[in-house]
Amino acid sequence: MSQGKYDFDSRIGRTGTGCEKWDDLKINFGREDLMPFWVADMDFRSAPEITEALRERAGFGVFGYPTEQTEKYRTAVANWERRRHGWDVSSDDVGLMPGVVTGISVALCELTAPGDGVVVQPPVYPPFFREIRHNGRRVVENPLRETDRGYVMDLEHLRSVLTPDVKAILLCGPHNPVARVWKHEELRDFGRVCAGRDIVIICDEIHQDIIYSDAKHIPLSLACPEPEVRVVTLVAPSKTFNIAGLRASAWIARDAEIHRRLRSAFRRFHLSGINMFGLVALEAAYNRGEPWLDALMEYLEKNRDMTEQFLASRLPGVKLKHPEGTYVFWLDFRDYGLTRKELTDALTNRARVAMTDGAPFGQGGEGFARLNIGCPRSQLEEGLERLADTFGKL
Repeated sequence: MSQGKYDFDSRIGRTGTGCEKWDDLKINFGREDLMPFWVADMDFRSAPEITEALRERAGFGVFGYPTEQTEKYRTAVANWERRRHGWDVSSDDVGLMPGVVTGISVALCELTAPGDGVVVQPPVYPPFFREIRHNGRRVVENPLRETDRGYVMDLEHLRSVLTPDVKAILLCGPHNPVARVWKHEELRDFGRVCAGRDIVIICDEIHQDIIYSDAKHIPLSLACPEPEVRVVTLVAPSKTFNIAGLRASAWIARDAEIHRRLRSAFRRFHLSGINMFGLVALEAAYNRGEPWLDALMEYLEKNRDMTEQFLASRLPGVKLKHPEGTYVFWLDFRDYGLTRKELTDALTNRARVAMTDGAPFGQGGEGFARLNIGCPRSQLEEGLERLADTFGKL
């Protein structure tokens, strides 16, 4: 059901709107007659407070260069972190940028050198690997450990790979795709391993607001405030409010030298600004969008619970570690003994659902597929029924 004045139940026809999730099925999956559960955006209209702000700005009719006086937008980011996550951030610590992946690339270029090692914790968001390699750095893997209670960081292994030529770590929290929300003590232990080394932690916290009631997001810099733990935090309203197409994100660095170098790098690459509508959306989201987000999280949590119950009762061969955050879930099909090609064929050509192949997420990803539950419940139910019809016969 809908949550108060916000409607999350209505299906929205997105085909033909220039939307990657729906319009690029043929390119990515070879056919168009699929239900899309792949790209990490939601099939919900964004908060009406954002739409109204954009409509008002569009009605003005003049679209010249946006201001470089960004204090009110950076303040909106800082206030959100303080209010929503208890992290006391100054607006002076905040910079604006077009996207979180952009932030990863710029930070790698500025804070590491060609040939340096950069740690990732697979299975993890595939662009982590791509940006490291595209920028001439070296991928160093510190795989997550799979346990009965979910995935955990392997800190003993991390110590073993932190050789002097490793200069950065890409941390994902909440983690995409395993849906872990790192606990305070886990982050503290991680920070102790990294403290005092010549390492910068580039922390992707883009999913920080998609947290279920049985978990709590702790920003890494809040858990590890010591100056010897050097952190760049990347955040955005894009996943939270379903506005990824507006290219509005922010970076936060409290270390003065790191902040100075990043600010210089973003300006040097002409990436220190956001388009006019992105600025409007960011401010509206962080200043007025909280009631919509609260309603969204109630709806998503019911989607999560329904997914877990459906798999347990109808598809026990598909395993899912209890998701604590994000709306992209890591489904384990390994019990079926299928090759990567066979699993892809079963999902795409038999179940006719578009899910993200697990193999590109790195070590530990083969045999998995990522499911996006950010959609009307009837749509999710239909997709799960398609999976049951197909895998129930295998």
